[in-house]
Order: sequence, then structure tokens, then C-alpha cells
Amino acid sequence: RNDKRLPDAELEVMQTIWSLGTQVTAAEVQQHADKEWKMTSVLTFLSRLCDKGFLSCTKEGRQNLYTPLVSEETTVRVRASAFCAGCAAAR
Repeated sequence: RNDKRLPDAELEVMQTIWSLGTQVTAAEVQQHADKEWKMTSVLTFLSRLCDKGFLSCTKEGRQNLYTPLVSEETTVRVRASAFCAGCAAAR
């Protein structure tokens, strides 16, 4: 699950979640993100991250709670190796 592509916007969402703690809502992600995303964008990012296996989603009452399934260190390492592979392919 860690070998999937993680675009910059989705990485920013993950970084926001890691900085907030273990379980967060979409509203918390939107409020604390560095960018001013609309709620629909945040929900799209969260859905994609769940589909890729980076987050789990549990329903609590009327809202969803998102929990990271990968560590920040693992994700940074995967992105770095993908970047380096791209550099090698360009040679």
C-alpha cells in the first residue's frame, strides 16, 4: 500500500493529519491545512487517500474520522525513492 503515487496535495493532507494527531475529521483537516481548500476538495483527497490505503475511515455519529495507516517517515521514504527512480529514468 505504501508504493502508490502520492500527489503533492494529498501529501499536504497527510502532513496536516499527522500534525493533528491520530483521528481527525474533514473539517479539522480543512481548518488546519496550509491551503484554503473547499470542503469538497478535502473530502475528495481524503477519499482518495482511503482508497490508496494511506488512511482508514470510521463513521462516528454524523461524521467520519480519518486515521493514518502509514507513518510520515515511510511516506517520505517512498516519495524519495520514486523521485530518485524518475531521475535515473531521465538519464
